[in-house]
Amino acid sequence: MYNTEGTAMKFFIDANFIISLIFTVCYSYQIIYTIIACFIKPKKFPEAPFHRYALLVAARNEKNVISQLIESAKNQTYPSEMYDIYVVADNCTDETAEIARNAGAIVFERSDTENVGKGFALDFLFQKIFEEKGNEYYDGYFIFDADNLLDKNYIYEMNKVFSSGYEIITSYRNSKNYDSSWVSAGYSLGFLRDAKFLHNARMIVNSGSVISG
Repeated sequence: MYNTEGTAMKFFIDANFIISLIFTVCYSYQIIYTIIACFIKPKKFPEAPFHRYALLVAARNEKNVISQLIESAKNQTYPSEMYDIYVVADNCTDETAEIARNAGAIVFERSDTENVGKGFALDFLFQKIFEEKGNEYYDGYFIFDADNLLDKNYIYEMNKVFSSGYEIITSYRNSKNYDSSWVSAGYSLGFLRDAKFLHNARMIVNSGSVISG
């Protein structure tokens, strides 16, 4: 007697095995990257001339956190005359713009309920900067979320990497509230793993990395 149920079950088991095998092969490169990161020292970057940067923040109703980011950006070891802090208050209904100005940022306010999102906000901010400063005033741009905080040496260290010929750079980042729950702890471990065993390894072998945020 033909057992259709058993045949169907075997088909799904075989299909599941094949799919698992494909995913294993596709992700096996991460094992190689992990080995590289464990046994090869990270690249070192020499001291470099100071470049001029613009720090860009797209913020929507971020009155509770925006001043903390700006304060950490102002307290850098990098020369303050070599960077400016810009905030686009995007469709805000709170005091984000006022708080950012009082904290020391250059603020532009945007009201556009049709073109909504971070990409539109940053495009608006770039246009304002280019109108006022031109396209070549800044050598590079940093893009941050409003709830980020910067280590005091952040721009100084990133400048060394930028000066070494890297045009697009991602940096180590982690959660501010890593110890508040198992979820935030898991995200923190994930960020740490990505920075140490993926991004770092990719830089060692001169491979392309992943930019996100």
